[in-house]
Amino acid sequence: MCPTGTALRPRDAAKPSRLKPAFDVIDADRDGKISRDDLRAFYAGRRASEDDDDVIGNMISVADFNKDGYVEYDEFERVLDLEYGKANSKSKSNGGGGLMEDVFKVMDKDGDGRLSHDDLKSYMKCAGFAATDDDIKAMIRLGGGDETDGVSFDGLLKILAVDTVA
Repeated sequence: MCPTGTALRPRDAAKPSRLKPAFDVIDADRDGKISRDDLRAFYAGRRASEDDDDVIGNMISVADFNKDGYVEYDEFERVLDLEYGKANSKSKSNGGGGLMEDVFKVMDKDGDGRLSHDDLKSYMKCAGFAATDDDIKAMIRLGGGDETDGVSFDGLLKILAVDTVA
């Protein structure tokens, strides 16, 4: 749910979690699992190389514990919990690292290290979420930012309600 109360996508009430919003951003087709196509859509425009299919395949295989070719929510949660444990053992200032940093970098279209209103609006539209300007403004406020400067990586974690402290 957006901070303004507008529902972007119904949450899975049977399994609420701090990581569900991040999973939903990557699950582009909203089928409850992350596929190669979802990851291609997520990384679209960030970088392009001949190795993309290999990288995406490796990402899926690392997280796909049941080897069905997809990353279901419980697998996603398991991988991120492991990753957060590693990052937190080094330092909280690492901000969780890994996947969430990739999420941030993909959303930060101009690469300035901040998510502006335009960055968030563009990514929400690309991801298929109907977010109004008021929704985006509320997200930025929730992340501790403002309309001028946007939000930092830590702000994105606040917006997604991802707790990187184990």
